[in-house]
Amino acid sequence: MTQASARDTLAPVIGLEVHVQLETATKIFCGCSTDPDPEPNTHTCPVCLGLPGALPVLNEAAVEAAVKLGKAIEADIPERTRFHRKNYFYPDLPKGFQITQYDAPICAGGQLEISHEGERREIGIERAHLEEDPGSLQHAGGHIDTADYTLVDYNRAGIPLMEIVTEPDFRSPGEVRAFLSKLEEVLEYLGIYDGQRDGSLRVDANISLVEASEIDSDGGIAESVLESANRTEVKNISSHKGAETALAYEVTRQRNAIERGREVTQETRHWDESRGITVSMREKEAEKEYRYFREADIPPLEVKDWKEKIPIPELPEARRERFQAEYDLGEEAAAKLTSTKQVADFFEDIADRFAPDLAATWVADDLLGELNYRDMAITDVADRFEEFTRLVGMVAAEEITEKNAREVVLRRMLDDGERPDEIVEAAGLGKTTGDEVAQAVKTAIEENPDAVEDYHAGEGGAINFLVGQVMQQTGGSADPGEVNQLLQEQLE
Repeated sequence: MTQASARDTLAPVIGLEVHVQLETATKIFCGCSTDPDPEPNTHTCPVCLGLPGALPVLNEAAVEAAVKLGKAIEADIPERTRFHRKNYFYPDLPKGFQITQYDAPICAGGQLEISHEGERREIGIERAHLEEDPGSLQHAGGHIDTADYTLVDYNRAGIPLMEIVTEPDFRSPGEVRAFLSKLEEVLEYLGIYDGQRDGSLRVDANISLVEASEIDSDGGIAESVLESANRTEVKNISSHKGAETALAYEVTRQRNAIERGREVTQETRHWDESRGITVSMREKEAEKEYRYFREADIPPLEVKDWKEKIPIPELPEARRERFQAEYDLGEEAAAKLTSTKQVADFFEDIADRFAPDLAATWVADDLLGELNYRDMAITDVADRFEEFTRLVGMVAAEEITEKNAREVVLRRMLDDGERPDEIVEAAGLGKTTGDEVAQAVKTAIEENPDAVEDYHAGEGGAINFLVGQVMQQTGGSADPGEVNQLLQEQLE
């Protein structure tokens, strides 16, 4: 097969296994804390270390979080769910098996709609189930395949995980990135996930290349085609961008192999982000190799009624639509203002106190723009919301010009941690009005006769030049609209 023909006739088919750490105070089967701790192996006990005689006790908060996710993705919540043991040997799995769910997951089916390159698509969810997180490995002196030695930290062992298994509905790495971004947004709105926690979202991706002609116009593909394709699993992806980059690399690697007449091996590969490559780990395991059997120490769990009893908050898509209708926002502004729950909550708090259009401008454009420039998130300034509210109030009350508020006060608040009133007083930014503005207008007219002549000759830029001269005299503290009006009155 030539390079051109492989590129034209082969298309990727991708499915995901997304492992999400649920935000609970304690681990899923014991009372150990889930708080991050710099000291390795300090949040452990006989249960999460798998010591003989230790028995697991299910964390109710983890089950509630799973039900919330199930409702958000419109999954079926069964009448009864149960746990199994998944048997495999790895250093970060102290018991020699993982407590997980097999044939009776807490969520079955569901979907999540994504938007990518102007098109909206539904991604099917096969299942979502609860399980315990293994410990974490730290490879010293190299990468996974070149390390001098490996250290194990069991602080993470037993943190509740939700594994979300999608249908093989992705047709490009870009769609995968869009899905992960949307999923993380939903999880944050549900309040069951903290994206700032290290390792809070990890992705395993299964990818095959099939003949493009086998894919329907709506993205559908026959089960027989999937079964005949050799599937490669890429593990240990930890970010949206990393998923897109890893899968783009793997698509290229598999295409190159096929072009050279080599068979794509069904295997598990490790994504090495620092080198930007995937590395072969082992042959892909079959399901039977895990020897699933029921977890005898945890009885079946009745969950049918939980779906009705456990409420979920307004989700991002619904909030976006409400913002457009209630606050008369455009689609782009509404998307910015609902990008995270913290941003949406802050905007609504501002919009309750001041005009919604002023609130939208200050949160979506000014504050988020300055935060993005500094590579900061809204969570980095969450404890200063009242200060930013005060700044918006000063603009609304015309105590300070919008220009000075945006270009001086806001930036010093972010860069130096100062309070808005302190900045305004120290820099003398209080709004100039009355006689002082009138005198500045008179001076600008007297000192710039050429601009006055241009104005009377009909040149539109002349008035803007004169406004600039007045603003310069008043240190930017005059209202530009008032200055413009006074200038026109004097010039006429």
